[in-house]
Amino acid sequence: MDIAWEKQVAEAWAGFERGEAEGAEFRALIDQLVEALPEGNPVHPFERACAFDSTGHSDRAVPLYREALEKGLEGYRRRRTVIQLASSLRNVGQAEAGVALLTPELEAPSDELDDAVRATLALCLANLGREREGLSLVLGALAPHLPRYQRSMGNYARQLMDG
Repeated sequence: MDIAWEKQVAEAWAGFERGEAEGAEFRALIDQLVEALPEGNPVHPFERACAFDSTGHSDRAVPLYREALEKGLEGYRRRRTVIQLASSLRNVGQAEAGVALLTPELEAPSDELDDAVRATLALCLANLGREREGLSLVLGALAPHLPRYQRSMGNYARQLMDG
């Protein structure tokens, strides 16, 4: 993959966000772009999964996310894949599998996706009837972003798990 290819993919996604392409048309555009990748490249199933997921087809995204991980997707895209796979699993009634995927990510090296991990894990937990645990995660993620009450909200997040 090169910078020009990455730019084309980013432009396709930006167009999707602006509503320039939807559904099958958008997925066809992503398919066309990923066909330029070498065979076996894990970004191929990742991008296709994202396109299915973003157009309301979590069921079709799940096997593609898994394929991307199996093919060795690394770095930032790997973490995105874990988050998005967990979300898709929740959408198809497999929230417990989503929790299993995301829980180790709480201990992973910190990056800009930390809050997304916690938010998605909270949704999975809520689907399993573990709302207090999910709320604790969300409050803990939110607290550092608040202009005030950071310490208080952090303490409340911990207390939810103690009580």
